[in-house]
Amino acid sequence: MHGQNPFAMTRRQMLRRAGGGLGLLGLIGLLGDEGLLESAAKGALGGRAINPMAPQVMHYPPRAKSVIWLFINGGPSHVDTWDYKPALAKMDGKELAGFDKNTGFFANQVGPLMASPFKFRPRGECGKMVSDLFPHLGEHVDKMAFIHSGHTESNNHSPALFMMNTGMPRMGLPCVGSWVTYGLGSASRNLPGFVVMSDPLGRGLPKGSAMNWGAGFLPSVYQGTWLKPKGDPIDNLYRPSGMTAQQQRAQLDLLKKFNQQNLALQPHEQELAARIESFELAYRMQAAAPEAIDIDSEPEHIKQMYGLDNKRCTHFGRQCLTARRLVERGVRFVQIYSGGMENQRSWDGHIDIQGNHSQFAGETDQPIAALLGDLEQRGLLDETLVIWGGEFGRLPVSQKNAKPGRDHNPHAFTYWLAGGGVKGGVSHGQTDEIGHKAAVDKVHVNDLHATILYLLGIDHTKLTYVYNGRRYRLTDVAGEVVHPIIA
Repeated sequence: MHGQNPFAMTRRQMLRRAGGGLGLLGLIGLLGDEGLLESAAKGALGGRAINPMAPQVMHYPPRAKSVIWLFINGGPSHVDTWDYKPALAKMDGKELAGFDKNTGFFANQVGPLMASPFKFRPRGECGKMVSDLFPHLGEHVDKMAFIHSGHTESNNHSPALFMMNTGMPRMGLPCVGSWVTYGLGSASRNLPGFVVMSDPLGRGLPKGSAMNWGAGFLPSVYQGTWLKPKGDPIDNLYRPSGMTAQQQRAQLDLLKKFNQQNLALQPHEQELAARIESFELAYRMQAAAPEAIDIDSEPEHIKQMYGLDNKRCTHFGRQCLTARRLVERGVRFVQIYSGGMENQRSWDGHIDIQGNHSQFAGETDQPIAALLGDLEQRGLLDETLVIWGGEFGRLPVSQKNAKPGRDHNPHAFTYWLAGGGVKGGVSHGQTDEIGHKAAVDKVHVNDLHATILYLLGIDHTKLTYVYNGRRYRLTDVAGEVVHPIIA
């Protein structure tokens, strides 16, 4: 019988062939877990058709693997924090000749030059002059590279926030975190590549809200995952009651089958591939995310280091500790907003600059210092780029109020970067003698973005996306890497 039918086989042959098939299924599963199937598909499918979050090949050897951006929302005053201006104290109370009263937002409240209400003293081996707002962060200045000559294009919060986050002073474009995850993919299969945390004290979201961490025209899988300040941090993180794990898996498998059939007809439709991956990621997150954000499992000495026992900074300390746990688990980009909406709910010190900045520095100084120290002791600082700064600076003149403040200043701001391949204890660029305008080695927002991408191994001129017939990039048609701050 066997000799007459070429398709017939003995029982032993059947078992051997079936066993080989089971082995191949196991191999495929292992290759998929390691992301190697996605890598093998890169040549034919652009590397994204199977998994749009698959790790991508970088343009340069990366100095950093992940980013934690501490967004100092509202516009911190550079002349009251990191940009020491002794001439401003000498000129206190004098009028600034030729000053354009429309530089800030309140032209009818412009006052004379105002000395900083805070004392500065040298800190660290580099002798950096630091405001007494930062007793804890001052201990880490030898890790920081300061950019003192930043400048931007708008004196209004919303467009300035969009500029700092997306490279353009208008809404609807992809933010830095989305560009980074689009360019690099994710190092974690079970957590989002990009996570955002906002003010948890009821002070609201930054102006522009979720568009500050939106993906714009990029596939939606690259947008930031916002951790809600109250209640469940992520919507639909837990399986619906009454549904078993097997039922949910079967439901997702059926949905995936239909989506993949559609994708086979449209292999270059990245949004559909992103949608498939988003469902799968959400499923995997049900197990991984609760553990990743469970800071209560941390040792007591770590919680105290971040200030969780200090009511003033507990909320921001929890967020900084969460950020460390996330990058430790492969999350690519984390952004934390200090402060909410405008005025006294953020670093927007129009009224009482001394009280405003004392409050928010008091909330953030210890937690951020702890984050730097914790990353360093775990060997993570060298591969994690930590960024501190807001959407613009503040003017050296006073804003007339019962308790004087400072108005917005798009012509000058300070940023610092630490870890992730930057030099420590260095300062780049200068403002003029009173901190009014960037004067030496000016750094535009596009330059800052180019530098961040470079540290992650990305050439900012090559990270592009075609939309509506135009090839877009984060830095538009500008941007120069600030090489002097790179180690």
